[in-house]
Amino acid sequence: MRRSASLTALCLLTCVLAWPQAMVKPADTASVSTSVLWKDPGNIKSLDLFDGPGGKKDQPLLPVEFVKEDRKGTSPKFDVLDERGEKWRAKLGPEARPETVASRLLWAMGYGANENYFFSRLPVKNLPAKLHRGQSFVSANGQVQAIRLQRHIGGEKKEGIWSWRHNPFLGTREFNGLRVMMALINNWDVSDDNNAIFDDPGRPGRKLYEVTDVGASFGQNAKNYTDAGSKGNLKAYVHSKFITKITPEYVNFNCPGRPPMIDFFFNPSFFIREMHQRWIAKKIPRADVKWIGSLLAQLSPGQIRDAFRAAGYTSQQVEAFAGALEGRIKELKNL
Repeated sequence: MRRSASLTALCLLTCVLAWPQAMVKPADTASVSTSVLWKDPGNIKSLDLFDGPGGKKDQPLLPVEFVKEDRKGTSPKFDVLDERGEKWRAKLGPEARPETVASRLLWAMGYGANENYFFSRLPVKNLPAKLHRGQSFVSANGQVQAIRLQRHIGGEKKEGIWSWRHNPFLGTREFNGLRVMMALINNWDVSDDNNAIFDDPGRPGRKLYEVTDVGASFGQNAKNYTDAGSKGNLKAYVHSKFITKITPEYVNFNCPGRPPMIDFFFNPSFFIREMHQRWIAKKIPRADVKWIGSLLAQLSPGQIRDAFRAAGYTSQQVEAFAGALEGRIKELKNL
């Protein structure tokens, strides 16, 4: 019986490992004209990566007031209202800082991104006596530590989610550039649930496609045994490999990588899902990689450091993260 179970597990693992390059359908060209994944960012050198897509004008007007807790997902979250009556989603934990940086980089490259503002400490009015999750981030005087406030820019209505394997942009330069961006920031959690389609209020019938959750970034290239190792982990990001293979036609990247083998036995659905998404980093046309690399190369050292400063990292962390990111951009530039 034990031998039979082992053989079954081995067969299943073999099927999973063989899956990543399969079942990717071509783009639906008929719907590309009514769907938007990327917009020309214009003069990249002029963009403010400290305040991000919302700029100073859209910063939440403090103080904020607690509305309700969201117990879904892996990170502690709750909704707040600012003094203007605008609703923001607060996120605590290891994703708060890296998501602040990642969203700014995506926006600077022309991809849709949420407005994110990070606060090292923030008073929240009417906070419950005890949160179901994230209570460790609340100090005795009621201030919340290391908190990120987020909202979707423009107030567009969310229509649903989109799939990495089945979307109108497969095979396009812009879609392949987005794949490179996921590897650049080591965003290993490329679940379809982290993607959203929004209705564009300015143009009825047009849909905006975005990666709306990029919190699992700037750590290892795959899920670690703990969130602290796989999200916003400087040492892991600096020492992780970026490009794994270069040919005249395509480039392979190291993220998303393989999840821990222990998940194959104790969380097989997660393991299989993560393995199925590894194709995102493989066989990206070299010309498309060079294209997004040419855009990234336009960022100044100051802009890159501003993105990390906006997330509340120390000056030493800012310099180390920025240096590692600049090294990756240089690899793309030199292709």
